[in-house]
Amino acid sequence: MKIVTIEQMRTIETRSERAGVSTEALMDNAGLAVAERVRHHVGALDGVPIVVLAGPGNNGGDGLVAAAHLRDWGAQVTVFMCLERSQPNPKLEVLEANIGDTVLVWRGDGFRTLENALPEARLILDAILGTGRARPIEGTIKRVLDLLHVTTAMPSGPTLMALDTPTGLDADSGAVDPSAVPADVTVSLGYAKRGHYAHPGADHAGRLEVVDIGIPPDLDEDVDLTLLTSDWSRVALPRRPSDSHKGTFGKTMIVAGSRNYVGAAYLAATAATRVGAGLVTVAMPESLVGAVASKAVEPTYLPLPESSPGVVSPEAAGLVLRNLSGYSALLVGCGLGQAQPTHDLVEQLLLAGADLPSTVVDADGLNALSRVTDWHRRLTSDAILTPHPGEMNRLTGDRTPDDRVRTATLFASGWHSVVVLKGAHTVIAHPDGDAVLSPFANPGLATAGTGDVLAGAIAGLLSQSLSRGDAAKLGVYIHGLAGERVRDDMGDTGMIASDLLPVLPKVIRDLRMGFVASDEGLGPPSQ
Repeated sequence: MKIVTIEQMRTIETRSERAGVSTEALMDNAGLAVAERVRHHVGALDGVPIVVLAGPGNNGGDGLVAAAHLRDWGAQVTVFMCLERSQPNPKLEVLEANIGDTVLVWRGDGFRTLENALPEARLILDAILGTGRARPIEGTIKRVLDLLHVTTAMPSGPTLMALDTPTGLDADSGAVDPSAVPADVTVSLGYAKRGHYAHPGADHAGRLEVVDIGIPPDLDEDVDLTLLTSDWSRVALPRRPSDSHKGTFGKTMIVAGSRNYVGAAYLAATAATRVGAGLVTVAMPESLVGAVASKAVEPTYLPLPESSPGVVSPEAAGLVLRNLSGYSALLVGCGLGQAQPTHDLVEQLLLAGADLPSTVVDADGLNALSRVTDWHRRLTSDAILTPHPGEMNRLTGDRTPDDRVRTATLFASGWHSVVVLKGAHTVIAHPDGDAVLSPFANPGLATAGTGDVLAGAIAGLLSQSLSRGDAAKLGVYIHGLAGERVRDDMGDTGMIASDLLPVLPKVIRDLRMGFVASDEGLGPPSQ
């Protein structure tokens, strides 16, 4: 599913007009699609009170079309026009005439009528501004939104459904006006918008539902941002032939762990095993091997010489390189620590021109790279870099734009690497400029060790002959969906990284068998 900017959406609508589908036809389709989503959420409509808040532009027009359908289907619909139209619009005037009387909020006792109607509604449809907001909200619309805040905060209050975007949410940046009211459901027309996945806008959008409005196919070929989906992930899963052996699914080498972060090696190695890697080897300080091996018995181990207890020696780089023959993926960095000998090890392993398999660099591997001038010019392997925002700032010298998508794509291109910029709605950017967003934003994953699980999962998938981009995307999706399953089971407080490990293969099984709904993880459940 593609994700568009406001300008891209306008371009697509223009192309649609040229292709024979007019703006009026799109409005009719949009209004019908929104009305159908209202019926889906409300159920039987006979006598159900519904309030439609309509603005003066196309978003309001979509709302008026929806109101007409809902009234035809038996709902008790009241339409409130929230702003006077600055110039005549024959299409909207016809729509207003077709739905009967409307209440003009800014005239007479219109505001008092709205104040009385909102608490009685089962559902409120916000069709005031949509993507058309260009300046701070004030005046009549601010008064309407202030009243809407009070209404939606009431116990068992009405469901608030936004048409395209909640009023006051910037559809490009995700910035939110102080007056904006969070929606329970946002019905996005034709495409999701970037602001739906950028915070704080993502929290204000609630559950996102994208509806088809009849835009002809192939008008969006220049849109370079897409959303990870279960359909794509199912197709991307590595095949598991019945005559397989462990060599079929590749060998993964993981260089990880230090005296303060012993668990990182366990989490990464187990994740790589759980996503199907045929053999996983953990290269770690020799004094720590016993502690990890007693918990993770499936991997093999390559004990590394130490510069001090629990801190790997730079000379270990040579030992790792001599043992890499036959390995299809390398992961460097989980829990290595930031001692100087560790930095030297990373530099000798990754930046000395050695012939490496496809490599994932995470955590302290990234921190070590950030201390080397022009590190990206010396990184010779096909790398996947998995920074969180702090690590990204260190890698770039604090030159990151505010826009996460722009940040990831800009530096993926400059570094000739796949960049996985972690966080809510993780961004996966490819050097060619394409980017993909994760649908998942789960506060339960904001805990130590979940990044090690993700890095291990990506490396384990990479060893199974997936491309860098596909391994990164699939790892992010499986990891995120596992987090959703754990949250469903125990809530998002107190989740720990190891909770994800036994769920990873279950998610893969469900994906393979088609048991994952196409919209799973797109947002919180609607009321």
